[in-house]
Amino acid sequence: MPMAVANQVQIFTYGTLKQGHGNHHLMQDLIARKDAVFLGSHFTHQPHPLVIGPYGIPYLINLPGHGHRVKGELYSVSARGLVRLDQLEGTSIGHYERLPIQVCKDGDKEGAVVAAEAYFAHGSFGERLWERKGKVGLVEFGEKEGKGYIRIEDRPHGCDVVRDITSFLSGNE
Repeated sequence: MPMAVANQVQIFTYGTLKQGHGNHHLMQDLIARKDAVFLGSHFTHQPHPLVIGPYGIPYLINLPGHGHRVKGELYSVSARGLVRLDQLEGTSIGHYERLPIQVCKDGDKEGAVVAAEAYFAHGSFGERLWERKGKVGLVEFGEKEGKGYIRIEDRPHGCDVVRDITSFLSGNE
């Protein structure tokens, strides 16, 4: 039975937080602690670019109308759970930013739109990453893409993902 949605935020996950991917253990922990509830598979209401960056990290780019309608999962998350998600996503260091998005339930023929939030590539590099990837995006971060993801603890010692993205965008990688 889903928990009450008072003080909850709907979070659309499209990458490593999804079931079967490298950071889903965090969502499982949030669910076990009653800080999240899985609400099902959803798609972005509008197309958005979804690309893979350094370390196999997926990025949703805040450019509605470009790319594809992206498939992901929707969760209702508590304020306490959001703190943990924001920490993983590096919102305080300019890696991702949590922004509003509209999604639709997978298979919903009526197309009911749900207001949610998602972790987008930070605005300081998102559009440049889309351009660097040739403006070619994915519909879904699937099993094949997930195999290329390098978890935080498996990255080189001293890794600074924001610095590495900057290097990638300047063509040094």
